[in-house]
Amino acid sequence: MTAVASEKGFTLVELLIASLVTLTVMGIAVGTFSNALALKEAALQMADASQNLRAGSNLLVKDLLQVGRDMPRGGIAIPSGVGATAIHRPGPPNESYTFDDEAVVVSALTTGEGMGAEVNDRPTDLITLLTVDPYLPPLTLDPPNAGGSGPKYAAAGDSFDVGTNTLWITGDPENGIAPIKAGDLVYFQAIQNTLQTVTQVTSTTVSFGPSDPFNLNQPGADAGSITQVLSNLGATAVTARRVFMSTYFVYEDTPGVPRLMRRLNFFPPQALAGVIEALDVSYDLADGTYNPVAVKSLPYSANDVTYSENQIRKVNLHIGVRSEFKSPKSNDYLRNHVSTSLSLRNLAFVSRYDTE
Repeated sequence: MTAVASEKGFTLVELLIASLVTLTVMGIAVGTFSNALALKEAALQMADASQNLRAGSNLLVKDLLQVGRDMPRGGIAIPSGVGATAIHRPGPPNESYTFDDEAVVVSALTTGEGMGAEVNDRPTDLITLLTVDPYLPPLTLDPPNAGGSGPKYAAAGDSFDVGTNTLWITGDPENGIAPIKAGDLVYFQAIQNTLQTVTQVTSTTVSFGPSDPFNLNQPGADAGSITQVLSNLGATAVTARRVFMSTYFVYEDTPGVPRLMRRLNFFPPQALAGVIEALDVSYDLADGTYNPVAVKSLPYSANDVTYSENQIRKVNLHIGVRSEFKSPKSNDYLRNHVSTSLSLRNLAFVSRYDTE
C-alpha cells in the first residue's frame, strides 16, 4: 500500500501565534543588543572622561608637589617701588593678568579665584606655580673683572656669559636637560635675589633685554631689580638657576569644549584634559594659632591677621569632567569628579638642619 502525504497546513491562528513569538524573541534580542551597545558606549565615554581627568590632575598634582623647590620661603623678589611697572602673569590667551601691584615678591604659589573660564554659569579657578628646574644645574657667575674663562655676569646685569660651562647653551637631551632659550626665567640668588626673563641667546651669552613678556627686566626699578642685586655684591659671585612658572586654568579653545590648560611661562598653552566642568581650588594656611582652612584667595584677612600666599601649606583640589558626547541611553553627558588634598612638601616641611 502506498502512503498518502497529508496536505493539511498551519491554520491562520497558528501562524499568527508563531509570528508573535518570533517577533517577541527578536524584539528581546534586539533590545538586549541595543542596551549592550549603549552600555558599551557609556563605558567607553566614561573611561575616556576618567582618563582625561587622570591625565590633567596627575600633571597638576606633580607640579604642586614640586612647587617652591629650592626657592626662598618668602618668595623671589620682583621689581617694585619707584620706577617699577606691573609684572605680567601667564594666563589664558587673549587675557592680560598681572601680579598684585603692591607685591614685592612672587610666591611659590599664586591664587586665582574665578579667573578661569565660566562653565555652566559657574566660574573656574586659576593657579600659578613657581619651581626651580630640577635638571639644569645651577651656574655660579663671577664678577666681570674676575680672571679665568668661567661664567661671568655683565656689570649692568643685562647678560651673562657661560664661558666654558656650555651646558646651559647646548643642553643634554639624553638626561632631560633643555638648553636655555628666549622666554625662560632665570633666578639670581646672592645676598638678595630677583627674577629675569631671557630675551636672547647668542653663542655663549644669555641676555635680558627690555620688553620681555613678563616685564621683569626693569633695571631702573627702585627695589627687586637686577641692578640692585648686583650693586650689593661687591666682588661676590651670584648663582643663576632656571625656574619654571606654570599656570593652570580652564579655557574654551573650541566653543562649548572647555579644557584644562597648562601654560609654561608665556609659551603657547597646552591642552591637558577635556571636557572640564569644574576646577575649584582652596588652600589651608598655617600661622601656628588659627590655621585657616579652605581659603579661596590670598591675601586673606581673619582674626585680625592678614595671611599671605607664603603661608599656604595644603591645596584642596576639585576637578570635574564630562564626556565628549551625550549618552544615547540617558540623552545626557556622563560625568566624573575627583577631590583631593595634598601638602606642599617644599612649603609644609622644614629640615631641622636648615640654618637659614
